[in-house]
Amino acid sequence: MLQRNQGYWSSLFFTIRSVYKGMALTARHMVGATKRSSAATRLDISSNQYFNHQEGITTASFPHETLPIPENGRYKLHNEMEDCIVCDKCVKVCPVNCIAIEPIRSPEEFGKTSDGTSKRIYAASFDIDMSKCCFCGLCTTVCPTECLTMTPEYAFSTNHLPDHTISFANLSEQEITLRKNEWEVYLKQKAAQEQSPAGTASPATPPKPVIKPLRPKFGA
Repeated sequence: MLQRNQGYWSSLFFTIRSVYKGMALTARHMVGATKRSSAATRLDISSNQYFNHQEGITTASFPHETLPIPENGRYKLHNEMEDCIVCDKCVKVCPVNCIAIEPIRSPEEFGKTSDGTSKRIYAASFDIDMSKCCFCGLCTTVCPTECLTMTPEYAFSTNHLPDHTISFANLSEQEITLRKNEWEVYLKQKAAQEQSPAGTASPATPPKPVIKPLRPKFGA
């Protein structure tokens, strides 16, 4: 009976002490919440001093007021088409299939990226559906020219779902048709060369006629 009473009173004392600590912590935060922390003292979560500056009201009136965020976070995707070689690696590695590319091959090199990589494939379309993106960052990891990056922009919510699909292709409809025709002509010429008998030379292109300038007649 004595042991039961000791267990009861010890449990009651432990409960009272736990409630006291919790209420003391709540009261301390309530007193600190009477002042508002300034934007100058706010740090993003990547800072080592982040938990040392949590006194006061830290709730932000978004979107009129924002809290600082780390620059190297996983946010909205962006593709620099001038450096894109349309290698299709980002499409293959994406676990949610949010990237769609329509490539058009070129018979020859038509440019170089900023790091000197040859460009031989056009992009008829390069779309990223941010509503499907899981922000894993795998596409930016496998990109060989580092043209696909994550920007600091994170507030891009919208009520219209198609607005989340971002198109980065910069070819017009006329250019797309022209590039497709060029590739089809190249394939036809290549197939004709492969089907021609071995050892037969292709007909030589007739030389262009040389037009000599007329000599002026003296005394005319």
